[in-house]
Amino acid sequence: MSLSTRIFLALGAGILFGGLLNLYFPGWVEPLDENLLQPVGDIFLRAIQLIVVPLVFVALIMGLTQLRGSGYIARYTSKLMSLYIVTSAIAIFFGLVIAFIIRPGDSAEPIATGEGETEEGQSLIDWLVSIVPENPFEALASGNLLQVIVLAALVGTAINLLSGDQTRPFIDVIESVYEIVQKVLALVLKIAPFGVFALIASMVASQGFNIIANLAVYVLGLILAIVLMIGLYALFLFITGAKPKTFFKGFAPAFTLAFGTASSNAALPVALNGAEKAGLQNELSRFAIPFGTALKRDGAGILQGFNAIFVVQLFGVDMTIELVLTIFLSALLVSFSTAGVPGAGIIMMTTVLSAANLPLEGIAIVAGIDRITEGFRTLLNVVGNTANASLLQQWENRREKNP
Repeated sequence: MSLSTRIFLALGAGILFGGLLNLYFPGWVEPLDENLLQPVGDIFLRAIQLIVVPLVFVALIMGLTQLRGSGYIARYTSKLMSLYIVTSAIAIFFGLVIAFIIRPGDSAEPIATGEGETEEGQSLIDWLVSIVPENPFEALASGNLLQVIVLAALVGTAINLLSGDQTRPFIDVIESVYEIVQKVLALVLKIAPFGVFALIASMVASQGFNIIANLAVYVLGLILAIVLMIGLYALFLFITGAKPKTFFKGFAPAFTLAFGTASSNAALPVALNGAEKAGLQNELSRFAIPFGTALKRDGAGILQGFNAIFVVQLFGVDMTIELVLTIFLSALLVSFSTAGVPGAGIIMMTTVLSAANLPLEGIAIVAGIDRITEGFRTLLNVVGNTANASLLQQWENRREKNP
């Protein structure tokens, strides 16, 4: 049985178990959650996060040294950023349009479940400055993927500028570390179904499905926008000559893991592992997928745009073109600076709502159901990241055929 099948079955079993626990044994929810489900889920997340940073660091260096030239790095980066901006803008557009059409704010009432975070996100300037690490060891220890990518890019570029005799011993070490990390990943993935089962069962058991009733239109609208964007990516892949079936089959374990853990970072090692099966060349995927994991957040973009219009409708704020543009641009910027960990989207809502001068109380209203939609949003994040890597592959293939 494949990994994606086992994870999918674990997801279904977790939802069923959590739902039954919430409905028929509510007294057991808290002790089981605190003493079994949450610890098992946290252990799995910590185990897989353990290998994210070393894998990104060594995979990027290997990819950059295989490219053998800074021109490739600059070209890949510029092409990826162009793809990211266009596709992120489309994703946010979908979120805004769906919110305008179904009007989720008209059917919702403030609820008393969950409290929204009110801490401010970083400004754009601060975020740009923070990309450059002050201390390489601190960047690696803190798990800041953007800083790790910058560090690996500098190391990989420096290797390309030196002779092979000077760098061969270091490259041998990097390749050895990569193989070791891959083996550790294989061991960790053996417990993936148990971790996913625990995470999803914990969420369903503690929150139940009743919380969705008051915000059903909100939840369904958000999921609809996500499904439309995934469908558009499949269309893009087909049009550009990629094989959508091969793509989705190759990355299936990463997609199911992303949905179950609600963490793009957790899905990264599995996505790298499945890239070749999905039709990507190793030297390209080892650069593009970690880069996209740090930057590409279509799910976050849809959430921020959709949620801002929801707040506008809920609180009766006058809709103007300037307001919509402010929401669109701030959601676009926030989508590139949202961390790939559970709960990050809620925190970043503050930035968008503040930029548009909208009530921050809107965060508390949706905080209780955030985890329910977070798996769908993370799934889209990983689909968007890997799809853009595949689109870059097709772009490069055409360039080679027509230099």
